[in-house]
Amino acid sequence: MTGPDHPTAWLVTGARGQLGGDLLAVLAGRPGDRVTALGRAELDLTDERQVRDVVRRWLDGVRGARPVVLNAAAYTAVDAAETDEETALLVNGRAPGWLAEELAGRGRLVHVSTDYVFDGEATEPYRVDAPVAPRSAYGRTKAAGERAVAAAGGDATVVRTAWVYGAHGANFVRTMAGRALDGAPSSVVDDQVGSPTWAADLATGLVALGARPGPVPPVLHRTDAGAVSWYGLARAVYEEVGADPCLVTPTTTEAFPRPAPRPAWSVLDGSAWLAAGLPAPRPWRTALHLALQEWPPR
Repeated sequence: MTGPDHPTAWLVTGARGQLGGDLLAVLAGRPGDRVTALGRAELDLTDERQVRDVVRRWLDGVRGARPVVLNAAAYTAVDAAETDEETALLVNGRAPGWLAEELAGRGRLVHVSTDYVFDGEATEPYRVDAPVAPRSAYGRTKAAGERAVAAAGGDATVVRTAWVYGAHGANFVRTMAGRALDGAPSSVVDDQVGSPTWAADLATGLVALGARPGPVPPVLHRTDAGAVSWYGLARAVYEEVGADPCLVTPTTTEAFPRPAPRPAWSVLDGSAWLAAGLPAPRPWRTALHLALQEWPPR
């Protein structure tokens, strides 16, 4: 194992995705480190042999550096997973275990997971040791990935997050901002509560975790601070772009049935993150303001 003065070699999976783009932006600010970015075209996470071969070759090529894999790749089509759980299980459930097995004893894995591993019925923030009880196919596959990472042992951390939005790809905040700028009304559910998380903030935290010397906890939670309903978040987006928040009206989950059940409660307890000495998350509303200033909302 290399010492703290050695450069870090980073491998980012899901590099073309919503979180991956922000991870690469954060890593660009670390001169001396080596970064390998892999999207779906370069790494098929449904192919075990390819995953293992790619990681082994990468590890062999970065000798002398400290290897860290940031696994931001995932099958995130929550509704589609209900009818394609087999593919979702390969990407979300099996591939993280393959990565962890190849890295065991050779490098660190930071694996991104989700609030969907919980039942969504709590009334207080979920602690890292709360019982896992997913209600959707997507949640089941992500829970399987967590188990696979834990079973592999080694220097690996599962980081659960929730309600991620950012400059890359389609997401709720970008959709609401576009509608707000068009002066369009929006009806948004008010009975699902979570912690909106700016992908740029999450990326900064994940890189800090990956770079941290010494042992790290096996499971952590990282969202931006505070909680709000989707309706409250939509109103905040309208306000931030200068639109009338009264254009947003509340509705219920029951009024918008979807193939996959959505958690009513997605608030995660971040105390273990802080106890590990990692950067404190900023309030979600502050992050939203900064995010909408930094990137075009369409």
